[in-house]
Amino acid sequence: MSQGLPAAGSVLQRSVAAPGNQPQPQPQQRLQSPEDDDRKVRRREKNRVAAQRSRKKQTQKADKLHEEYECLEQENTMLRREIGKLTEELKHLTEALKEHEKMCPLLLCPLNFVPVPPRPDPVAGCLPR
Repeated sequence: MSQGLPAAGSVLQRSVAAPGNQPQPQPQQRLQSPEDDDRKVRRREKNRVAAQRSRKKQTQKADKLHEEYECLEQENTMLRREIGKLTEELKHLTEALKEHEKMCPLLLCPLNFVPVPPRPDPVAGCLPR
């Protein structure tokens, strides 16, 4: 026999490999018994059911995330509107305060600018040091 060729009665078959790659041995196909066929069918059916269950679970998870996304988008929109309203209210109240300060007799009285000693913070006395 020449080198590199398998023996005529060899159990392994060699596949044709691209240059530079080693051919991988492949086991020769054996005949399957009816029990093996039944087991294979049961295994495929079980795998098919498991795959369906997995896809359904994945779809349910995606649906739940989409619903959560929509709720968060609505909440975000409402909060942005509230921020806008509060910003407008702040502008309005700031303007009203500026106008009031121009004519407030209490602010115009020189006696109101007498420094008042600071009062102790009631919360600070309760905190541990």
